[in-house]
Amino acid sequence: MLRLLQRRSHLRWSTEGHADNPDFKLPRMASLVTITAMNLLLQTSFFIIVSSSNKYAEYLGGDATFSGIVIGIPTVFSGLSLIPMTRLGLTRLYSGKYTMPLHVSCAAAILGNILYAVAYRANFLYLILIGRCVTGVAFSMFMYCKRYCTDPRIVGIRRRTTLASCQVICQGLGMTLGPFAGGLLYKVGFANSIFNGYTSPGWVMAGLFAVFWVCAAIWFEDVPDEPQSIELQPISDLLPTHLPIDKHADMAEFPVLAPSAVSTRPASPVNETFREQLSQITRSQWGVIVCMCWFSMGCFFILGSWEAGLPVFGASVPQLNWSPYAAGNFIALGGITCFPFLLANLLLARRIQDRKLLAFGSFLGLAGLLIFLSLFAASKINYGSLFACWWSVALGFNLATTVTLSLLSKQLPPEWNSRTSLAIQYSNYTGRVTGAIWGGSGVSVGMKNFVGLEIAIVGIGAVLFTSLWRDLKAKTG
Repeated sequence: MLRLLQRRSHLRWSTEGHADNPDFKLPRMASLVTITAMNLLLQTSFFIIVSSSNKYAEYLGGDATFSGIVIGIPTVFSGLSLIPMTRLGLTRLYSGKYTMPLHVSCAAAILGNILYAVAYRANFLYLILIGRCVTGVAFSMFMYCKRYCTDPRIVGIRRRTTLASCQVICQGLGMTLGPFAGGLLYKVGFANSIFNGYTSPGWVMAGLFAVFWVCAAIWFEDVPDEPQSIELQPISDLLPTHLPIDKHADMAEFPVLAPSAVSTRPASPVNETFREQLSQITRSQWGVIVCMCWFSMGCFFILGSWEAGLPVFGASVPQLNWSPYAAGNFIALGGITCFPFLLANLLLARRIQDRKLLAFGSFLGLAGLLIFLSLFAASKINYGSLFACWWSVALGFNLATTVTLSLLSKQLPPEWNSRTSLAIQYSNYTGRVTGAIWGGSGVSVGMKNFVGLEIAIVGIGAVLFTSLWRDLKAKTG
């Protein structure tokens, strides 16, 4: 009876009223909440140092460009750590699993944040860089969070954009909570050489990850193992009832039912080689892959450059003259005002085509870039006008990131989900690290050049987008 109740509970969560339609299935709620919470913690950890890293680097002897490297460097090590982690995932024990990377991520996040915090007491500039590099290993979990939301074993095709919207909401919350918490913790002061305005973000995030690690170990349930064999039924159950059955008959007379004839491996196309699978991808599908990877890189490049560049730009403009606390509040305010629209996107994603959502988000973000360029050229930058530009950029490109992986998962065969997850995540990492460095260097290279490059990236994406408009059509939801 207990197993029956558990099965019914799982069915209720996994199909959401569409028990007979696998397109609408969802994973178990406890596991989905664990992955979503992990994504939120990772996003917060990435952004919590944004508001004070510039001052922290200056205190230890660095500059604004070094601060941008500190913000963006974790993604380099995230990409490098994915290589051994995915190879380990090819083994039978960890094939397609999430528990191992979840534990590795928690351990690396705790260690990396502690190293970032103790750099103040050690008075060693490169220790904050080392700490962020170790934290970058934890950020490899970003790929697994995205893959979990498009995993065909647990998520139906009409629920992938919806779950991707949940991930983007966490992305927006992390972009809000991180800079705000970092700026607020900066107000703690510097009376203590251990816990102060520079080190407190590291200590707080290390504590949060430690608590979460315990909760994840208790409640997270990994995806089930793939069936390795087929249980044979008695011959009497497989043969028609009206036929006489000779109990002493040789099994060779029934070659279809003989154990040696029953395949213990999944059927094609799982058994196809990678080269054969590669040959089945059409030119239009390759175009969609390139387009989604470009938008994934471009959106995170622009978001990362603005998040890293706003504190530096705000401190350099006399009419703003921001402190880390003020910069954190400004970035967080943009995220808070974007949140209702991201929540609405979660509800509307089931009805809007992915390509239309991508077009709207890109257009809204491009409008913010063009407005900022015109205001800067006319020397009319103030708090209100800068906030309008930041809001448009933050909302637009966050919305655009919703569909990059979910659209690919709908266009390509299920066995390609791991490969497309890697492709999108490496594109994200490329955008994050180069964007953070570009943002830290924005004032030194000139704000017109800073925004001009971002507009060019969106323009290239627009060319790809318009030429592949028909090929980008996919199921909604």
